[in-house]
Order: sequence, then C-alpha cells, then structure tokens
Amino acid sequence: MQIYVCVKHVPDSAANIHIVDNLKIDESVPFLLNPYDEHAVTEAAALKNQVPGSEIIAVCLGKKDAESTVRSALAMGADRGVLVETEKTCDSMATARALHAAIVRDGPADLILTGKESIDNEGMQTQFRIGALFDFPVVTNAVSLAIKNGKATVTCELAGGRTRTFDLTLPCVIGAGRGLNTPIYPTFPDVVKSRKKPIETITLSELNVPAAPGSTKIVAMTPLVQKRHPQKITGSPLAQAAEIIRILRQEAKVLS
Repeated sequence: MQIYVCVKHVPDSAANIHIVDNLKIDESVPFLLNPYDEHAVTEAAALKNQVPGSEIIAVCLGKKDAESTVRSALAMGADRGVLVETEKTCDSMATARALHAAIVRDGPADLILTGKESIDNEGMQTQFRIGALFDFPVVTNAVSLAIKNGKATVTCELAGGRTRTFDLTLPCVIGAGRGLNTPIYPTFPDVVKSRKKPIETITLSELNVPAAPGSTKIVAMTPLVQKRHPQKITGSPLAQAAEIIRILRQEAKVLS
C-alpha cells in the first residue's frame, strides 16, 4: 500500500512569536512538524506494520528549511520524503494543488493522510481540497481507522464529543485528530537512521501547477489581546457556587 502523509512546517506554538510589518511573523522562531501531522505519521507507521510491503511517503510544501520537518516525519517512520520548495506563502487552494501535483508525479496513492488542521492557519481546508482534486472521499478529525478489503472504516469526532463512523473506498483522504493515537516520538537511533532516508526536493515551478480560480491573501496581522476582568466572589460556599453558576449561565453563556 502506497501511503502519502502531507506534513506542514509550522512555528512552535510555545515560542514568543512577533509580527513583522503587520503581514508576517518573525521566522527566527523554532519551526517543527505540525502536531496534528504527528498523529497522521504515527497512524501511517501502524498501518505499514499491518500491511507488509507498504511504503510511507512524507510530502511537504514549504521553504528550504522545511526539510527538517520532513526529516522529523522520516524519523517517526516514513520511508522517504518529497519537499516541494517555494518561497511563496501559499493559501489552502495553492497548497492543495501543489501537494496533489507532487503526489500524482510520485504516485499512485492508495491512502492520503493529513492532520485535521495546522496550528498556524487553522484553515481545516487542505485535506478537502486534495480530495476534490483527486475525486477521493474525505473524512477529518478521525479518532479510529481500520483498513480491510479495500475499505477504510473511520470514526470521526464531531462537535460536543459525538462521533460518526464512515466506510470509505480506497483510495481516500483522512484527516487525523488528536484522539486517533498517541504519537510515538523518535529515539536517537531513529533520528540517525532518518538521515540516510532519501528526500527528493523539487521546486513548485517544476510541477507546473495550474493557478487556482480563486485565492486568499493576508492583508493584516495583529496580536490577540485578551481582556480579562477579575471578579472576587465572596460569601458562603453555597452562595459562591450559586454566583458561579449565574455567571456561567448569564454572562459566559456556557450553561443552559
């Protein structure tokens, strides 16, 4: 089985991120493999163990330094990588078209895994756009996956903790959620072995990706400022509990 895992090079959410010229972030901060993509790579490695002879290919669109993210995927179990190099900032439409073209060039694909979203843009669109370009069925926020007899049985988590289970014919696209597995982080020997695994680097222009009919661009970026108003709650424990419930119902509106 040929398994493609689409991974993204994202800034570390624990870093102190600064906005430059209201249009971009200071890219001197550490970058890493998108956390949701870690679940996708881990699931691909588990499937490879179940289906002997399978191959895992990590595919990434990004700048030259995104190679480190591809290496991270290789250390977690991918067999080889493909880096589509570009200095451009690509929206979900351009990203999906580039990843689609790279997979077609390398393919064919039996299964495509992604994270359910990236922690920088949080667009949650790329997997659906890839599926549309391939005409493959798509599900996202997967919390369980089983492959049998050319079908994928996938349980996805919906809002409010509800779940729904789908049967998909292969090939298909699946967006991994946090509940899918616990990422197995590489050991030092895994990291050493990953350095010997091949990464093919191609430029975006080499793929001759057709322009999307629409596009989005960043017009401004501003830091999120959270305004908090501390409120002291006094009285007996019973009175305090009643006041907290009132606040949650009437002000926060998180209780009915």
